[in-house]
Amino acid sequence: MSAGQLLAEVTGELALFAAVGGLLFALDDLLVDLIYFGRAGWRLLAIYTRYPRAFADGLQPPTEPGRLAVFVPAWDESAVIGAMLRTTLARFDHPDYRIYVGEYRNDPATAAAIAAVPDPRVRPVLVPLDGPTTKADCLNHLFLALAADEAAGVPRAKAIVLHDAEDLVHPLELRLFDRLIEQAALVQLPVLPLPDPSSRWISGHYADEFAESHIKELVVREAVGAAIPLAGVGCAIERSALDRLAAAHGGRPFAAASLTEDYELGLRLGALGLRTIFVRLPATPGSRAIVASRSHFPADLDAAVRQKARWIGGIALAGWDRLGWSGGLGERWMRMRDRRGPLAALLLVAGYAALVLWLQISLARALGAPVAFAPSPLLAALLTLNLWLLGWRVLMRFSFTTSAYGLGEGLRSIPRILVGNLIAILAARRALRLHDAGGPQRWDKTHHIFPAGEAAVP
Repeated sequence: MSAGQLLAEVTGELALFAAVGGLLFALDDLLVDLIYFGRAGWRLLAIYTRYPRAFADGLQPPTEPGRLAVFVPAWDESAVIGAMLRTTLARFDHPDYRIYVGEYRNDPATAAAIAAVPDPRVRPVLVPLDGPTTKADCLNHLFLALAADEAAGVPRAKAIVLHDAEDLVHPLELRLFDRLIEQAALVQLPVLPLPDPSSRWISGHYADEFAESHIKELVVREAVGAAIPLAGVGCAIERSALDRLAAAHGGRPFAAASLTEDYELGLRLGALGLRTIFVRLPATPGSRAIVASRSHFPADLDAAVRQKARWIGGIALAGWDRLGWSGGLGERWMRMRDRRGPLAALLLVAGYAALVLWLQISLARALGAPVAFAPSPLLAALLTLNLWLLGWRVLMRFSFTTSAYGLGEGLRSIPRILVGNLIAILAARRALRLHDAGGPQRWDKTHHIFPAGEAAVP
């Protein structure tokens, strides 16, 4: 076999592998789309014709109003935690809450920034260890501080709300939690990454992915009976539900050994038979602004790869080991989707490699070299079908991003698919390497910024 023939054979095999895998993944995504649009159509015809649409400002008051404890774990957050606390205190519209903020004994800058916000609703909690440990470990110390406060006579918390040190909260968030936590053990709000004009491509691709995930994917999870995984921010956990997890884990409800303790928490609550819900509500009648948690996401390639590697490692790799496969058909299907990241990255590598080799063969043939690549009828059919499904996926990405961010970001979302693919490949490589080494044992956090002009953001 000549070198040209070998190159053509390798190209064909890579293309066939990528085409078959890509088709399976595309059909999986298409099923999610069909369920989402079917559910939306049913609600439009059967629900909204009989009942008015709900909005956050018009919810009935809670049956039993209670105190909400907001947990904000912090390590090396002196640049953002002060602005976040001041803005949060000014924005929250709720009569009874307390913000528990973690700080480490070897992080005096963060401690000083917290102390510079002298408000009785802010409760600094010293983690008596050198940081960083893990985010879950910091959250466990916040939970222990809450329990100690309650034992000393502070009113018992009705629910625990999770946020990060860079989050921009919505004013109606706590009122919504106070009402809906009476109906479910866990309530997750949408997460909307804030557009970063200085990082349209890397930071911007998070907006595309979250727009599709937090408009469509989580809705479908709930529709098929799967548990809602926590995003780690903009979520509330009913106190007795968290107590059940704490009782089963030595008084520490957050999985300190997990890279994605928030994701696991939602699935663990669902496995207990507790109701978990995703809530996407407009703030006021006629408004397109929804009650959501907003923040800036990583703006450079290295930070984005590290963050996504932690997600892939915690969900697809360690999550498989820690949580296994359980629950009904819908739950197992969603866990399969959650864990397909490494295989998806491998398929992307194969597909791009086949494309590069085909271009090389085409160039060599144009220059007169006796080499050609002719796909088999099966491969040609698969490539044609995949091309149509890719067009549908691009349309979905454009549509959901446009719905959340407007036409400009919707148009940018199309070329940003390539950026997201590159980050996914690099992140999967890093996640596999870290998993083989036993996984990171410390908080692998990224640099945060707090949004400028935060008062203008709805």
